Amino acid sequence: MEQQIIETDVAVVGGGNAGLCAALTARESGASVTVLECAPVEYRGGNSRHTRNLRCMTDAYTESEYFDDLQRVTEGQTTDALAALVIRDSLRTTKWMKAYGVRFQPPLGGTLHLGRTNAFFLGGGKALMNAYYAAAQNRGIRILYNAEVTDLHLDDGKFKSGRILVNGQPAEFRAKALVAAAGGFEANLEWLEQVWGEAARNFIVRGTPYNKGTVLKLLLDHGVESVGDPRQCHAVAIDGRAPKFDGGIVTRLDCVPLGIVVNKQGDRFYDEGEDLWPKRYAIWGRLVAQQPDQIAYSIIDSKVMGRFMPSVFPPIRSATVQELAAALGLPVQKLEATVCKFNQAVRPGSFDHQILDDCRTDGISPRKSHWAQAIDRPPFYGYPLRPGITFTYLGVKVNERAEVQGFGSGTNIFAAGEIMAGNILGKGYLAGLGMTIGAVFGRIAGREAARAAGY
Repeated sequence: MEQQIIETDVAVVGGGNAGLCAALTARESGASVTVLECAPVEYRGGNSRHTRNLRCMTDAYTESEYFDDLQRVTEGQTTDALAALVIRDSLRTTKWMKAYGVRFQPPLGGTLHLGRTNAFFLGGGKALMNAYYAAAQNRGIRILYNAEVTDLHLDDGKFKSGRILVNGQPAEFRAKALVAAAGGFEANLEWLEQVWGEAARNFIVRGTPYNKGTVLKLLLDHGVESVGDPRQCHAVAIDGRAPKFDGGIVTRLDCVPLGIVVNKQGDRFYDEGEDLWPKRYAIWGRLVAQQPDQIAYSIIDSKVMGRFMPSVFPPIRSATVQELAAALGLPVQKLEATVCKFNQAVRPGSFDHQILDDCRTDGISPRKSHWAQAIDRPPFYGYPLRPGITFTYLGVKVNERAEVQGFGSGTNIFAAGEIMAGNILGKGYLAGLGMTIGAVFGRIAGREAARAAGY
């Protein structure tokens, strides 16, 4: 049987938000485009199908405030020029998305604090991706599903061709330019274990099981310059009962700031009220990963029920703290003592979970800076927490034109999305920023790839 050869002006590897933004933009310029999506059609879209919103500059959320927020969460570990580019182009990008059928809705309720800073997709990430794919089909963009890239052929810093398996059958693809938008390596459990050791065995992968880092590794092996720490990632505290892969955003727990979090020994280990949740939720995966057996427990009482977006799994409920400890498998006397010590340290204030209020603790370590209320109103509730990996920050270094670095000028290889997000996210996270990076750099990569292809 003769092997299939796929020829196109621009090949886009990866079918998520970044990949489709690149594909649509390259097509706008007149280039022929083929998208190679590793997943089957029903799971297309990568992690993007689990999203709800993207962070967007507006008149109410200025460039300087946006940039300050990013500097704070990354502790300065960002490439300022690329970060500024993403921020400045975010509003223009949302308008571009609307032109391709993406619809937005008012912000969700709950404790996300995102009404002023984020634009919410009507129907969520899956509706977003469906709009992109419909637009791609209408514009003659070729989509190959179950298309797993296995090798890349580069010559003098330029992409020539690649090898793929399409529905398990080997094929070759050739293009005048390549856009790498295939995500990080978070679904590659062996790679995670190389970085984290045995602790990685207890991690849960929130998103797609198809982001195994194959394209990332191929590019790095070919000499593309890397960026980011392999141990840094978008990792949140999710319900410990979530499936190993693809549980998505519904497994996230937003109750952490409203109570206390203890490890399996019944000890608190971090300030639950350090900052507004969208600026701190993505540190909790790493915090839980550092605890014994990579598990922790969120403990709340009846006062805060209904003030956060619930997990898909119901909480464990008990009439007393002692009964809750037993139900969670925690040392009963220790949890009781931890709660008692916390309650005694709470200082009076005006509780408001929508702002950085003045409810705090004194005289205990770790302190709780905001939203500190005594845990004293039954029934009491508990959720098991595990590290939920969304995407890894190790990636390929790019410039303002989305060109991968390491080959000098004139390469025809571009990158967008999670595979290059480490240029901007050295550590930490801002809610919705990953989608903004993917959309902005997807458009840049598509435009520049079309130009490299002669359009």
